[in-house]
Amino acid sequence: MIEFDSQNNFEFSSPKNYIEWLNRVADSENCSIKSLNYVFCSDEFLLDINQQHLNHDTFTDIITFDYSVDDVLEGEIYISTDRVNENAFIYNVSQDDELRRVMVHGLLHMIGYGDKTDEESAKMRLLESQKMQMFHVKQ
Repeated sequence: MIEFDSQNNFEFSSPKNYIEWLNRVADSENCSIKSLNYVFCSDEFLLDINQQHLNHDTFTDIITFDYSVDDVLEGEIYISTDRVNENAFIYNVSQDDELRRVMVHGLLHMIGYGDKTDEESAKMRLLESQKMQMFHVKQ
């Protein structure tokens, strides 16, 4: 089950398309989604979470709380729509594409991919691109 909540009145069109896509991404990695809650929020909301739970005093685009067991995915993914919008502008991509990139980034972390080293980051970027292409593929 995938759910979307908003702390800042954020809405996107066609949530069903996102749910289908995220399930396809999980399936492509031989995982299943038991419970995944995306929470869309402001910079300030996510900064508070970052300070309280991770002891980081910086803005970020995403924080993932992973409660998964093996290949059964369960967790919460918090996304700052302020960061998504700013990053879309900085990197000259659409807000929709940046949102999908961040959403799949969190899911890939839950699947087990990291991004701490240069090698892991390169692999993560490649996977993000590959999985984003799956958004428009209907099964």
